[in-house]
Amino acid sequence: MAMWQISNMSFSNDEYEKLFRRLNPPRVVIDNESCKNATVIRVDSANKHGILLDVVQVLTDLNLIITKAYISSDGGWFMDVFNVKDQDGNKITDEVILDYIQKSLGPESCFASSMRSVGVIPSMDHTAIELTGSDRPGLLSEVSAVLTDLKCNVVNAEVWTHNTRAAAVMQVTDDETGSAITDPKRLSLIKQLLCNVLKGSNKSRAAKTVVSHGLTHKERRLHQMMFADRDYERGDDDGLDEKQRPNVTVVNWYDKDYSVVTIKCKDRPKLLFDTVCTLTDMEYVVFHANIDAERPEAYQEYYIRHIDGSPVKSDAERQRVIQCLEAAIERRVSEGLKLELCTTDRVGLLSEITRIFRENSLSVTRAEVTTRDGKAVNTFYVQDASGYPVDAKTIDSIRKVIGQTILKVKGNPEDSKPASEESPTRFLFSGLFKSRSFVNFGLVRSYS
Repeated sequence: MAMWQISNMSFSNDEYEKLFRRLNPPRVVIDNESCKNATVIRVDSANKHGILLDVVQVLTDLNLIITKAYISSDGGWFMDVFNVKDQDGNKITDEVILDYIQKSLGPESCFASSMRSVGVIPSMDHTAIELTGSDRPGLLSEVSAVLTDLKCNVVNAEVWTHNTRAAAVMQVTDDETGSAITDPKRLSLIKQLLCNVLKGSNKSRAAKTVVSHGLTHKERRLHQMMFADRDYERGDDDGLDEKQRPNVTVVNWYDKDYSVVTIKCKDRPKLLFDTVCTLTDMEYVVFHANIDAERPEAYQEYYIRHIDGSPVKSDAERQRVIQCLEAAIERRVSEGLKLELCTTDRVGLLSEITRIFRENSLSVTRAEVTTRDGKAVNTFYVQDASGYPVDAKTIDSIRKVIGQTILKVKGNPEDSKPASEESPTRFLFSGLFKSRSFVNFGLVRSYS
């Protein structure tokens, strides 16, 4: 007995956790029979801080819609049930996806969870660049122009703006080798020039540029970066109607020593990820939760404690939790004109596109840039640089520059009528866009 106690004392907390997970591997049950209109996924696992986010991250990265969820993690065990659908509202029947869920959440995931977290993993495929600074019209155009001048090709990027702040996670390659940039002097120059662009003329708020060789979960990093940049702090007049804000409340349940967080807002994809991500990174533990997103309005209820075991202690802490959750929900909501671009990828493409936006007085409020099999698949949300909706004249101007056969407009039928003449500048971009490429426009408020 004494020897066992001595041996047991020699275990570090991390080693003990690994042993416990090995002896109690996660169990995943996928059920397509018990619910009429959704696939039910049940996860039972040894409990650890962040496990709920790990599970939600796997499901949302597959673009699955979580309509209901029940979470319980009192004691040393985590139990969760999710009702999920695909983007078309159907049950999940694709064996490839089902197998991926099993492997990502089941026993094989025991020691790979850090791969899904924010940790930096060495990579020679690309160089990761993280940017934060004050938002302003034309900022993405300036950043992408600097990268093009420095012979960098943007292969993937995500850009968010919220409450006058901007954040971006970009993956770039050397335009000659197609691989990561490794020269320390060149990396230092990239960092210096981008930081200068982000600072602009605003000295009151800091700008930050981080360059590394690694993989990050872009959306979680964006939440962390904007949180660190304190984008949740509002001015006296932030211009946002109270009715548009999410309804977030935090009250203490003293009998059980929990704080109860309730969220009511318009439902949208990845809403659950955004709120769980924020609670986790603020070091709160979710002990129980009830999620209902089967109606246009989503309802989320979390029973939480701080990682030190205490509920929310003060009114200041309560207000901070509310503000941070409101910001997490709002970051992904974009008002304005949605542009979807699909074309053959080339070095400088992002710089060319965003330059056209800037020259037509458009400001990018959110962007997602991806490259797949030599194709650039990009989504932009833009507004007039003055904050007004984009008018028909601006749309027509952009169509003349890019070309009528290249640009397709969705929405007002009048905007879809071809112009009487092609602009001579249309031919300057004939190598930039192919006839089979497309750009779709739709004036929307997006919750995707």
